[in-house]
Amino acid sequence: MIQGKTGYSKRTKVTLKTAKKAIRTTPDGRRRLVLSNMGITIFPKCLFKLTFVDELDLSRNLIEKLPENFGNLSSLRWLDLHSNKLVSVPESIGNLRGLTHLNLSNNCLTFSGLPSTLGSLTNLKSLNLGMNQLDDLPLTLVALENLQELGLFDNLFKKLPKFLQGLRNLTKVNVKRNPLSYHQRKDETLLKGKSEHKEDVYLVHESSLCRTCLKREKSAFPGLVAPNSVAIVNQDLWRLREKLECVQVK
Repeated sequence: MIQGKTGYSKRTKVTLKTAKKAIRTTPDGRRRLVLSNMGITIFPKCLFKLTFVDELDLSRNLIEKLPENFGNLSSLRWLDLHSNKLVSVPESIGNLRGLTHLNLSNNCLTFSGLPSTLGSLTNLKSLNLGMNQLDDLPLTLVALENLQELGLFDNLFKKLPKFLQGLRNLTKVNVKRNPLSYHQRKDETLLKGKSEHKEDVYLVHESSLCRTCLKREKSAFPGLVAPNSVAIVNQDLWRLREKLECVQVK
């Protein structure tokens, strides 16, 4: 496609016919619709007729708003909306209960633009909220028990939500380039990293480390984590633990 001055392709009108032609089958048999980098400004309503699509890629467009009935796309298991101009997400997104991967990075989202219904997406394994304007997360996300990876990089977080400690399957939280700092409070257990740190933060349960590694990590971050959990900030350190087989694969 011909690239415009803004870096986006010339705007292409998405019709039901063109959408059907853009559907591909992934190696694992899923039906993926890719409409990335097409200069789309308004969500194509014809997509609601494609009730058999498993994966939808609308990344790198110019979409500012999703329709209120967006949750009618209930067949979706994978959704990529990164690099648009979204300022909010409709509450109906909570109806996409089959989603395992959701990418909302590089938009214009604020805390008020995230609906509490995101907590209904209990099958999510990966949630990317990086490169937005977030300084907090809805408390309802505590229900995301299957979440394994969370992207919060390039936001406005001064502290991380305490409920992240309760997500037992969460092993990777990317908080690069946030205005975080270290603080200790008597009744709070917070993970924080200085803004100049370039490491990822890993939340690890005590049972996942050998005795030697557990003792080392606790001494490195005294008072910063909740009971039965350990903070591993250095990504290379995490990988070293894997090589030494200290981390138990469950």
